[in-house]
Amino acid sequence: MALMITDECINCDVCEPECPNGAISQGEDIYIIDPNKCTECVGHFDTPQCREVCPVDCIPVNPSYVEDKDQLYVKYQKLTGES
Repeated sequence: MALMITDECINCDVCEPECPNGAISQGEDIYIIDPNKCTECVGHFDTPQCREVCPVDCIPVNPSYVEDKDQLYVKYQKLTGES
């Protein structure tokens, strides 16, 4: 599942540099996560790094992009060119 950032985001700037896939960027009002790039850090880390550093816990699973660990790993492979 891709993650998403809710409107509780305080724009603290700590999540964006932690994303190994470059899925997080500044949106119009708050940071946003590109669901096509988000692998919940599968392939990179054991836990989503953005969630680890978020001081307000505003990064839940995006219910519009339901993926299991295997699907996330395949996405990771495509993003990194690994096979």
